[in-house]
Amino acid sequence: QVQLVESGGGLVQPGGSLRLSCAASLNIFSINVMGWYRQAPGKERELVATITRDGSTNYADSVKGRFTISRDNAKNTVYLQMNSLKPEDTAVYYCKLRTTSLDDYWGQGTQVTVSS
Repeated sequence: QVQLVESGGGLVQPGGSLRLSCAASLNIFSINVMGWYRQAPGKERELVATITRDGSTNYADSVKGRFTISRDNAKNTVYLQMNSLKPEDTAVYYCKLRTTSLDDYWGQGTQVTVSS
């Protein structure tokens, strides 16, 4: 069973920064795409950013220029650097992994709260 262990959430003031991490218990050669999604109260889960095995990235328009996704293949870990955070970024952030066999796995979620 693939496990995704997330860390790095918390409470931050508007304009602040946080870095989320997601470590996968899967060999990098079996990983196709990793990404971050978020779900705010009363809203549907939405894509934040994804990164492919070769490093190609994709971002939601709402986070472009503020968030950066990256991955360390040696550690099977994906990161989400979040800068210039806004109250509307408050949500539970989930890590998602898609294998080369097109199986999807989700992390348990980490809370990010942006508030003064």
